[in-house]
Amino acid sequence: MPRPFRSAPRERLSRDVYVLGLIAFFVMVGFGVVVPVLPVFVRSFGVGYAEVGAVVSAFALMRLVASPFVGKLIDLMGERVVLAVGIGIVAVSSGLVGIAADYPHLLILRGVGGIGSAMFTVAAMTLLLGSTSAAHRARAVGFYQGGFLIGGMTGPAIGGLLATISLTAPFFFYAGTLAVAGIVGLVLLRPRAQPADRQAAGAPDADGSVNPLVPLRDVLHDARFRAACLANFAQGWNSFGVRSALIPVIVVEVIKGPSSFTGIAFAIAAVAQTLALGPAARFIDRAGRKPALVLSLAAAAALTVAISFTGDIVTLTVLLSLYGVVSAFLGIAPAASVGDVVGRRGGRGIAIFSMSSDIGAIVGPLAAGALVDAFSFPVAFGVGAVFFLAASLYSLRMPRAVSAAPASVGTNEARADNREG
Repeated sequence: MPRPFRSAPRERLSRDVYVLGLIAFFVMVGFGVVVPVLPVFVRSFGVGYAEVGAVVSAFALMRLVASPFVGKLIDLMGERVVLAVGIGIVAVSSGLVGIAADYPHLLILRGVGGIGSAMFTVAAMTLLLGSTSAAHRARAVGFYQGGFLIGGMTGPAIGGLLATISLTAPFFFYAGTLAVAGIVGLVLLRPRAQPADRQAAGAPDADGSVNPLVPLRDVLHDARFRAACLANFAQGWNSFGVRSALIPVIVVEVIKGPSSFTGIAFAIAAVAQTLALGPAARFIDRAGRKPALVLSLAAAAALTVAISFTGDIVTLTVLLSLYGVVSAFLGIAPAASVGDVVGRRGGRGIAIFSMSSDIGAIVGPLAAGALVDAFSFPVAFGVGAVFFLAASLYSLRMPRAVSAAPASVGTNEARADNREG
């Protein structure tokens, strides 16, 4: 039986990983600038709250619709080009949002931005997972996510200042940060992808290694891939449907605190998650994906239920901080597991993995709100916890060892060992 990478020598992450982390920072700074302003800006067109929600949903919906096609684009154009084009689409559409003449134009532009976001997300993750060995893949994902988290903490503060100048200023700032990210990607990222026919023939990578494509049917039958997708779906459902949509309401209506308490609690939780990324990545690379997923998903289920019964802001902040630590594991382990399955040329598999989160993010807010209206907060949180628990139980079907054999070796025997029983 293959052993986990406990004794793998510590190696320096590739240049592409550092570049992708920098790109993630610029992307998330701009996104964080826009998020607090977007609902107010949409309302300035004289529309209702349903129309505000439609703008948010349009972005997520078009991400979902576009994702299945991104893997093929990567096969044809390469990760670097798809990433840069995707960022460019979001940049242009965001800049045009700032000069939108009416609500329909705004809605269409946000939908177009979702297409670009899908291109960037899948291409960046494909390149990231192929930039390191399986023994250090979690470290790479953790560094990349650190860029997102630090940018996400910086952006809202800048956005608040820009909003005092104009409601449209954040959108132009977002377009600018995205332009910087796109240029960084084109200039500093090394082209890796090759035409599909050469990949199928087992043409060598830039580093000289041969990494034949893993057939998509083998990817879909792999228990590691399925567990990662279930975990990503649960994360999408709970992060957007429960955490982002319901906790602000709990702070105001249950705890009876000012809405500013929500921002403070979320900020502290984000710091906790950022600090936990390094230790989480080391644990996942050394102990394996399976124990990280099983334990962190179970912990997330318990914390989700506990949060629904909190009655004061201190307890809520502590629970959210613990959830942030768990989220560090859930942000790394599923992606690392997918990388073990699909290897360096897994755009289509990574697109499916990304879609699993998008589906949860689209359905989660609607379902959670309906459950609160029909029943209670604990019921809505409990349903989210069920998804975490189901993903934890399914993760028990994963092989114990961290093994990238299907991707890097391509043997039928290794693939068979890691398929669902």
